[in-house]
Amino acid sequence: MEALAGTASSSSLLPAHHPSSRLAPRSLALRPRPCGPLRATASGGGGGKDDAQAGTTVNGAPVVKSKNDLSQNGPVGPVIADKTQKASSISTNTDSSGSRAGLFRTPISGGVQSATFAHGLPPPALAVRNLMEQARFAHLCSVMSSMHHRRTGYPFGSLVDFANDSMGHPIFSLSPLAIHTRNLLADPRCTLVVQVPGWSGLSNARVTIFGDVYPLPADQQEWAHKQYVAKHQQWASQQWGNFYYYRMHNISDIYFIGGFGTVAWVDVKEYETIQPDRIAVDGGEQSLKELNAIFSKPLREFLSSEGEVDDAALISVDSKGIDIRVRQGAQFNIQRLAFDVPHKVETLEEAKRALHKIINTSSK
Repeated sequence: MEALAGTASSSSLLPAHHPSSRLAPRSLALRPRPCGPLRATASGGGGGKDDAQAGTTVNGAPVVKSKNDLSQNGPVGPVIADKTQKASSISTNTDSSGSRAGLFRTPISGGVQSATFAHGLPPPALAVRNLMEQARFAHLCSVMSSMHHRRTGYPFGSLVDFANDSMGHPIFSLSPLAIHTRNLLADPRCTLVVQVPGWSGLSNARVTIFGDVYPLPADQQEWAHKQYVAKHQQWASQQWGNFYYYRMHNISDIYFIGGFGTVAWVDVKEYETIQPDRIAVDGGEQSLKELNAIFSKPLREFLSSEGEVDDAALISVDSKGIDIRVRQGAQFNIQRLAFDVPHKVETLEEAKRALHKIINTSSK
């Protein structure tokens, strides 16, 4: 099939009927797992071992200091907090021992809703929509077809690029020669595993989307091509061969892990109807590149007040804050920094102003 020309266009609804989605169960499965320590938290609940001790209060909220280092595999210290404190606020003041409220890894025990409230995070459905907009590649897991004459029925994982329609359904550009394409033609059931770009550790946010993938009809190929060009800002992979566009027509379940302790089955209808944050859609990698050029060094110094930090890089931004990949020696972890503004951050310029405010306040 010849390559389809197209220009960048915003996502629109699929112009043809698509099957209705089943609702996913709204259950929580929380299992305490080791991860890097929480520097401090503004609010929320938690539990832990005896290797952390309570510090003084910051803005009226008790702060717990952990004796653990920033190792990804270190245990989580206990967290005590004032649940009435506004979750999205950030304090850059430090107590006498150097603890700072507002810097934390996303997960704490107490459930998805508690963790989301405590850290000013997007709700799970919105977090997944943002993640799907920011990521360009994912692992597609299909069922091995009998036509390959080996390992029939086994899961087959492959790396693919993808785009989204306006409901968050992934669109794929697949070659008829690929094993995963032949698998999907024989059995459309599959899962798509998507991670936040820039970090592959277990403390990172990721989502598994269950669904059924089918080829799009010929009259929708150009529409799908425009979605690809809009996301990848380049000619889609059809220019290199006989590729064809497919779409996950039916999403049956969504399993989201926001990091250790933040786990949820996301309601499919909620996911399909919620709109992603504007800042997550606009700019993408280019916005992160620009933010890192300006703030990587200031953020490293900002985070070093409680221990030497060798590197700090922004890997994700949403309307409520940023995720920072932090390196101390050979140890990596993710830190969450919430914006201290009374409104949603929607543009790159607003994100710059919010970060300048945090850093400038801390330097006083």
